[in-house]
Amino acid sequence: MTGTNQVLVCGGAGFVGVNLVRVLLSRGTRVCVADNFSRGSRANLREFEADPRFSVCEVDLADPSQVSDLVGQLSKSRPLDEVWHLAANSDIPAGIANPNIDLKDTFLTTVSLVNALRSVGTRTVYFASSSAFYGDLGDIELREHTGPLLPISNYGAMKLASEAFLSAAAESHLEQVMIFRFPNVVGVPATHGVLLDFARKLRKDRSHLEVLGNGTQRKGYLHVSDLVTAMLHLHDTVTEKRAVFNIGAVDAGVSVRQIAEGMVALVAPDARLEFGNSNRGWVGDVPKFHYSVDKLLATGWRPVLDSQSAMTRAMHEVARQEGLL
Repeated sequence: MTGTNQVLVCGGAGFVGVNLVRVLLSRGTRVCVADNFSRGSRANLREFEADPRFSVCEVDLADPSQVSDLVGQLSKSRPLDEVWHLAANSDIPAGIANPNIDLKDTFLTTVSLVNALRSVGTRTVYFASSSAFYGDLGDIELREHTGPLLPISNYGAMKLASEAFLSAAAESHLEQVMIFRFPNVVGVPATHGVLLDFARKLRKDRSHLEVLGNGTQRKGYLHVSDLVTAMLHLHDTVTEKRAVFNIGAVDAGVSVRQIAEGMVALVAPDARLEFGNSNRGWVGDVPKFHYSVDKLLATGWRPVLDSQSAMTRAMHEVARQEGLL
């Protein structure tokens, strides 16, 4: 990237988006954030407001006319070189309760955005997909070509639909589509996830911590700093037309019990833990998965932090964010 490049980061006020924007600006890139602020907040973007290369627009990215107007305005002054599409409903239980949430915020945002780009000639899209795309395949090692794909949440289903739509667009008018299948990501500014859930429960009552599920759920965790580094490494090195990469940790992960015990030890040592009976925390939760990142490692990238180190760092970050430290 050079200082003349202009990029659009959809969902840029959210957790991953803010961290990506910070690095893009440090590279000299002009960045416009588009967000509906349903989860991300303007406060997350405050640190960038003085930078003349930064702008932000409140947009319903599922509304074709609003998206078309946005990319049209951006393209008047200089080419819109690429789009990072991170916008989605990140609350999986909410999408189970009301499937229209994921239809609108996870899939229709993709449709509106890709269709709008046709008119302005933007031909490169980087898309944040998810491990939820695969479904619950037990102990099978999840590789980029694993199938059949049977997601168990509406969130995962709409990520699957979005990937398919982007693949078709790559045949018609996009020159490159790069798909990042995210793992469980931790860090700040936290807007959802197990650490934020635990922190807010303990802020309300430090005598006990209710844990969704029996604590045996085990997953790899990646710190958001490593996630952003991985995405930009792939951005800089991969040229294939349709590129799909799992991004994740290279270890066996940590259990929910370990996370709960760690958060309690950090902010409420006397709190008792109360576990549920199921190995799932909620409908649509995948209790464990084994993510292969061999394809990513072969490009020369490797995470700085393992799952335990990422979780330990993020516990302190989220505890400070929530005023517990």
